[in-house]
Amino acid sequence: MSEHDLQQVSQAPTRAGAAGTPHVELDAAHLFADEQLPADATAPRLDEKLRQAYFWMVNHAVISPHYDVEFSAPGQARTTYRLGDSRAAVHLPTDQSYSSFVLLPLLTFAVRGRCLLVGGPGRGKTASAILMGVIAGYPVRDVRRAMQHGHPQLTVQDMFGTPLPRDLVNAERLADVDVAWRSWLGMRVKIVDEYNRIPTRTQSALLTVLADGYVEVFDQVYETGASAWYLTANDDAGGGTFQVVDALRDRIDVVVKALAFNSRFLGDLVTRAERGVRPEENVPPGIVFDADEHDRLHREVLAVPLPRPVRRRLEFFAAQLELLERAGSQLEYRTKDTARLAGADPHTLLASDDGRDRRDDIGAQTLNGLSVRALQSLVLYAKAMAYFRGDAQVELDDLRAVLPFVLHDKLQPDLDAPAFDDPEREALRTDRVSWLREIFDTACLQYDAAGLDGDDPVGDVLAELAAGLDGIEEKVVLARLATIERILSGWQRTKLHGDMYDDALALKYAHQRYSSYLRWLRWQSS
Repeated sequence: MSEHDLQQVSQAPTRAGAAGTPHVELDAAHLFADEQLPADATAPRLDEKLRQAYFWMVNHAVISPHYDVEFSAPGQARTTYRLGDSRAAVHLPTDQSYSSFVLLPLLTFAVRGRCLLVGGPGRGKTASAILMGVIAGYPVRDVRRAMQHGHPQLTVQDMFGTPLPRDLVNAERLADVDVAWRSWLGMRVKIVDEYNRIPTRTQSALLTVLADGYVEVFDQVYETGASAWYLTANDDAGGGTFQVVDALRDRIDVVVKALAFNSRFLGDLVTRAERGVRPEENVPPGIVFDADEHDRLHREVLAVPLPRPVRRRLEFFAAQLELLERAGSQLEYRTKDTARLAGADPHTLLASDDGRDRRDDIGAQTLNGLSVRALQSLVLYAKAMAYFRGDAQVELDDLRAVLPFVLHDKLQPDLDAPAFDDPEREALRTDRVSWLREIFDTACLQYDAAGLDGDDPVGDVLAELAAGLDGIEEKVVLARLATIERILSGWQRTKLHGDMYDDALALKYAHQRYSSYLRWLRWQSS
């Protein structure tokens, strides 16, 4: 492998038939938009450039022959072979599939998110993060110098900036103290190596930068702007020299594992060592994104529509996870979060639920539900996945592909749940990616079995309410109130599942809106 070989980027289309996404101007309100926006045919295709970056990294930079993000072409079933006593499955996908270790960092670059790379030492976590900095247009020397290395003595001032000694002596108030900010804070790609070795106090300061985009030292504030974050850790559980604070872990959008090296590719390592070439020093200019392209890339990802059928399956899945009937008395407080805030063990309370089959109920396999932040990350990365594949809108397969990596550290399994007692599911105790994918597939099967795409009375009620109340006559309001009460009455003899729990709360909300409007109508006419 020569430097010339490393500089090669395929000129052939990386994905035949990719529809691409229009170049648009939009705001954050479009994150959940489901409408198609107008195209600008003159803009260069950044989705193609992003795929070129992926294939350059896979073929020349990162030796990761693990195509664990699998897709199947419509109507073409994948071929599967079973190996060994454990019947390990070898799936042969029928559509373009990807390596998560390369794909997810690139999607993080596109959405300017926060990616945690975990795995043993020497598996390429830091090298991959450096490559993302070079793809953002920074010289490799600047990327290396800007990278923050976690260690037990790292202070807030070491990491973010130091007050000028002259001001410390002469200043009469904090506002007079100028701070020499570290240059890495202004970069579009930020790298923190071994973040779980950073002291707790410095982690708290890092949380502010990561979550809110600003840092404060000596009463001086520095706005960092939007950027893509890459953090590395050797310990998947978030351990290390210091325990990572929960709030910091919660701000991470995706978790990606550096999988084991495949010995069949040792020859590539030998060639690379003999030639003395380093991928990060030979990134082709054609896959480098300048600041304007990076901004446009982010906007175009946000513009990818999320159609209602895909959104409804995500809603159904999320609804299954939070309900905990024994956690409260009032309906609104019958959640796992109520138990957690009270210091109660959700597993004990789940075990006392006797109304549902705990093996089939995916909510019985988790100790918590999904936060709003987790759902936002899930939608954002699903859009990025669709954009990367050149789809005109998010497909269910796009959502399914990114879900395990977004929810990896956000959804905690209840390993004592009966669903894990099945010997065939024993491996899911340690393989969280497969577990998350399985419970999502189960939720989708349950959604289809219930026929909710064609029969969704609660969805109809909410759609009518979303159309607005202006001009609605009293008799129409009374009819809609009767519909809500009829639906709730029909559920009185059925078991309470997560989706019904959310629907009941939604109907209560709609009933309250209509009741308030009815009182106003009658007051106005009196």
